[in-house]
Amino acid sequence: MKTRVNLGADSYDIIIEHGAINKFADLTNINGKVLIVTDSGVPKEYSECIASQFDESYIYTVPEGESSKNLNEFGKILSYMLEKNFTRKDSVIACGGGVPGDLAGFVSACFMRGIDFYNFPTTVLSQVDSSIGGKTAVDLDGIKNIVGAFHQPKTVIVDPDVLKSLPSRQISNGLAEAVKMSLTSDSDLFEMFETADIMENIDEILFKSIEIKRKVVEQDVKEAGLRMILNFGHTIGHGIESEEGLHGLYHGECVALGMIPMCSDSVRSRLIPVLKKLNLQTEISINPEKVILAIVHDKKMRNNVVNTVTVNDVGTFEMKKMTVGEIEQKLSVIIKE
Repeated sequence: MKTRVNLGADSYDIIIEHGAINKFADLTNINGKVLIVTDSGVPKEYSECIASQFDESYIYTVPEGESSKNLNEFGKILSYMLEKNFTRKDSVIACGGGVPGDLAGFVSACFMRGIDFYNFPTTVLSQVDSSIGGKTAVDLDGIKNIVGAFHQPKTVIVDPDVLKSLPSRQISNGLAEAVKMSLTSDSDLFEMFETADIMENIDEILFKSIEIKRKVVEQDVKEAGLRMILNFGHTIGHGIESEEGLHGLYHGECVALGMIPMCSDSVRSRLIPVLKKLNLQTEISINPEKVILAIVHDKKMRNNVVNTVTVNDVGTFEMKKMTVGEIEQKLSVIIKE
């Protein structure tokens, strides 16, 4: 399967194909040197398989985890590229989840003011979400994705076969983002989560989720309007993630929790069973004041008002401005006493 993100000169293909990792070079037609950015949690054979297909390739591995998304690691990768004499004709490839994707994308956006970038996402979360749309970033002073750039990839290669190496928790973590997209944009996809065997239908889930992201990105490249629907669940989710990161909750798990307060009662009654089916938390013991503090520091805050996305009926959305107090009131439905 293949779909195309139509962005004029920045258009690119998303190729979804079993075994695509083994013909990465043929699918991308890259010339010049390549730097493959991966992390220690990604099986080495993935980056090595891609590297073996090019005449001159280098693999740069960062420690696994969000803590690697920082300006220091960003600078070290740039220095490595200088050491290896990379030029504007060379390319950067991300091999991994959101951390290598964000880092590699930001590096490629900044090195010599921008060189070609390719993405090979290896998690459900990155396949359906972060690999598409050109948002690249690092964290700073505890604030997630606060420093970055829009830099579209040249091609995204999605190989469902690599998901076999993921633990079930990581699968669920990524599927939370697919549930998010179904709630705002595709009631049929949400019904699939309700009634179907998830892994037996994973190819269709990936494709439908990618199509939602593609359509949104095409209409709103730099998150000026419609693209904000992709932030459904993220306002509260990022607040939880900022506070709960030390305790080991993944991004998708936080987004899952963040969706629950932003739904109508009728949608929530359908959403919670789906999240439980995916073994995702629906309650959390956390200090709501700390979550609110993180939201206040979030880059989406404007004049003490937060632009939020709510879902009153499955497959639809409403953009709504809320005060911090209104958001704090909604938190009660997920706070475990």
